[in-house]
Amino acid sequence: MALNDVTAEIKTLAENDVKAIEAETAQEIARIQSETEAKIAGLKESEDKRLADAIARMDRQEASSSELESKKIVLAKKKEILSNVFDETLKELEDADPKDKLKHYVKMVAYAKTIIPEPIVIMSKDDKFTAKQLEVAEVKRDAKIKGGLIIQSEDGQIEIDMQYSALLRTVWDRGIKDVSDILFG
Repeated sequence: MALNDVTAEIKTLAENDVKAIEAETAQEIARIQSETEAKIAGLKESEDKRLADAIARMDRQEASSSELESKKIVLAKKKEILSNVFDETLKELEDADPKDKLKHYVKMVAYAKTIIPEPIVIMSKDDKFTAKQLEVAEVKRDAKIKGGLIIQSEDGQIEIDMQYSALLRTVWDRGIKDVSDILFG
């Protein structure tokens, strides 16, 4: 029986060693799992923060882009309104009553005479004013002119553009900020 006892003892020792190794292995697996879960949790936290930052940045960019687009739309509408005001004002000047136009033209000629003593006037073919009415040397007509005058010296070397479109553009460019403030302020 001694051999059976020795075999049983070796078997018991071997089983104890296996149980000890299994216990160590279980502890090692638990430690590795714990470290892995901690690393995964850290990576997840880091990735969640990076994702949250990216989402916040995209939200800011989208809001900024939307705000810029909104400002573009408002600016385009303001430009459209200002352009309409300019066009309507020019049309009112060009379609003014002949009596009012004659008053405007006489004042234009009076100003021009401070530069050109004996001016020639070029005006719209639709305006029927005479050289005598405007107190100028000669009146010519041009289909390209819609309203206002071009005043020239007799030799054609000096020319003053007093067409309504040119005068309005000059006044407009100088006062556009004031006009914009009045309309949109």
